[in-house]
Amino acid sequence: MRRGGLAVLGLALVPVVLTFLSLLPFVHPVSTLMLRDLVMMRGYERQWVDLEDIQPVLVHSVIMSEDGLYCSHGGIDWGALSSVIDDALSGEPSRGASTITMQTVKNLYLWQGRSFVRKALEVPLAIGFDFVVPKRRTIEIYLNIVEWAPGVYGAEAAARHHFGRSASELTRRQAALLTVTLPNPHVRNPAKPTAGLNRLADIIERRARQAGSHVNCVR
Repeated sequence: MRRGGLAVLGLALVPVVLTFLSLLPFVHPVSTLMLRDLVMMRGYERQWVDLEDIQPVLVHSVIMSEDGLYCSHGGIDWGALSSVIDDALSGEPSRGASTITMQTVKNLYLWQGRSFVRKALEVPLAIGFDFVVPKRRTIEIYLNIVEWAPGVYGAEAAARHHFGRSASELTRRQAALLTVTLPNPHVRNPAKPTAGLNRLADIIERRARQAGSHVNCVR
């Protein structure tokens, strides 16, 4: 039992140690999906770039699409999370309430798929991550580990894969199309958008133009 307890404690300390390591600018974290691809010998595409080398309109588009309160919450959007819990208890379809910080810790430390257990783990991990890691560093990590196509991770690899250009050279439209691909990168193709994807991109373009104080923490 003592050995089992020590093993559990050791596993619990892993994300804590990795979170503090994430503060170091020369540390380029990888996601659990990337590790899975390596284990299965599929490989992956990812070229780490600093936040300064990512077109700001992509940063703003992602924030306004994924987590409009990113700069003001402490890792968790409690209002949205409460609504999701209420929906689940009443049997209503869940709308999702993952903040960018929650998605970051999920990609770094946890597994994919819908699970109340995983969601319960995300909450303390996101609070701790937000307390330790500055917002600019968090969004930099997120944009470098999120999947944008099968085996394609991060903004730089995504921009080159879909549009043949660097993440620093993306147009406003390309940034919007990449953003609306995020919820389902295995199905949505920003380089060949459907009419529905273009309509979503129109919305994201407008939101990004009106970002204002919503993105002050990453400027």
